[in-house]
Amino acid sequence: MRLIRRRRHRDRGMSTVEYTLGTLAACAFAVILYKVITSPAVQNGLSAVLRKALTTAF
Repeated sequence: MRLIRRRRHRDRGMSTVEYTLGTLAACAFAVILYKVITSPAVQNGLSAVLRKALTTAF
């Protein structure tokens, strides 16, 4: 019974670190995605795709 209690208490506080690292990773991914989407090459490509979709739809 003591062994189970020790194992349970040994992992206390890990969830805070895991949430922090997960949040940092998500923020880093968002920054990279923002940089990619706002790059001129990607913006020109998206504009071309949208223009083509709008002209062929009508």
